Amino acid sequence: MSRLQVVSGKGGTGKTTVAAALALALAEEGKRTLLVEVEGRQGIAQLFETQALPYEERKIAVAPGGGEVYALAIDPELALLDYLQMFYKLGSAGRALRKLGAIDFATTIAPGVRDVLLTGKACEAVRRKDRGGRFVYDYVVMDAPPTGRITRFLNVNDEVAGLAKIGPIHNQAQAVMRVLKSPETAVHLVTLLEEMPVQETADGIAELRAARLPVGRVIVNMVRPQVLDAGDLELVGDIPRSAVARSLSSAGLGGARRGGHAERLVEPLLAQAEEYAERYALETEQRAVLAELGVPLHELPLLAEGMDLAGLYALARKLRGQGVS
Repeated sequence: MSRLQVVSGKGGTGKTTVAAALALALAEEGKRTLLVEVEGRQGIAQLFETQALPYEERKIAVAPGGGEVYALAIDPELALLDYLQMFYKLGSAGRALRKLGAIDFATTIAPGVRDVLLTGKACEAVRRKDRGGRFVYDYVVMDAPPTGRITRFLNVNDEVAGLAKIGPIHNQAQAVMRVLKSPETAVHLVTLLEEMPVQETADGIAELRAARLPVGRVIVNMVRPQVLDAGDLELVGDIPRSAVARSLSSAGLGGARRGGHAERLVEPLLAQAEEYAERYALETEQRAVLAELGVPLHELPLLAEGMDLAGLYALARKLRGQGVS
C-alpha cells in the first residue's frame, strides 16, 4: 500500500468524507496516519466533530486496534515560513517579511508557489523519520483539490524544477516529484454513479496517466441500496395493474373493489418503479464505464441518516472489508 494516499473527486462527490474514512481504515492495528487538508475549508474538523485545525499536527481520532489519526490543515503562508527557515535560515527575517505582506503576496501572486508549498509539506510528512530511523507516519492521506485541478496541482513541482535549474528550490521540487511519481504515492478518485462525475473521473485518470502520476483506485460514493434487480424490473413492466391491486389487497392495503384504496396505490407504485428502473439502468451503464478504466473499483453506501462520526467509522469498516488498508 502506498504511503501517500491522495484523494480527489468532482465537487459534491464526498471526497473529504472518503479521505477521512480512508485515514481511519489505514490507521488500524496500531498504525499512525496523518490526514492533510490543503484547501482551507476545515471539512476534516467538521467530520470529526472537533475544533478548527491549526497549522500543527493534532491527534483527532483513535482507529480500531489502537491506531491513531492525526490531522493537519496546511497554511501556505506558514508553510513558506517553514521553507524559508529550512533552506535559507530566515527565521526572524521570514516573520518580518510576513508582517510586510510579502509572504501573502508570494503565495497568492507567484504562479505555482502555493501548490509547491502544499505538496511539499505533505511529502515532508511522508519522508519524516524519528530518532530511531522509523517513519513517523505509516500513511499520509491528502484531501486534495477536485479532479479538474488535481493533475496540475500534483505536477506543479515538475514545472518549478524546470524553471529553477539549480539551487534549493530546484532540489526541493525534484525531491517532491520523486515521491509523487513513485510507488510511494497513489491518487484515488471519488465519484458517484452519475454521468458527469463518471466522465470527469475518466478524464482525470487520462490526465494523471499522461503526466505519469500513479493512479490508485476509483471509489464510488453514496451508492443507494438495490431494491429490485433486472428480473424484478422486467416483471414490473409486464404485470397487469389489476394483479398489483389484488396483491396489495391481500397484503391488507385496502379492499379489492374497483376504486378502492389498493387500486389507488397502483399508479404511484408503478411510477416509483419506473423511476427506479431509469436510475438502475443509468447506474448499470456508469458501472460499465468505470469498469473499463482498468483500475480497482470500490463502493461506499449512502448513509440514510446522514454523515456523523459513527457513519465515518462505518465507512472505514466498509473500506477495510474491501481490502483498502
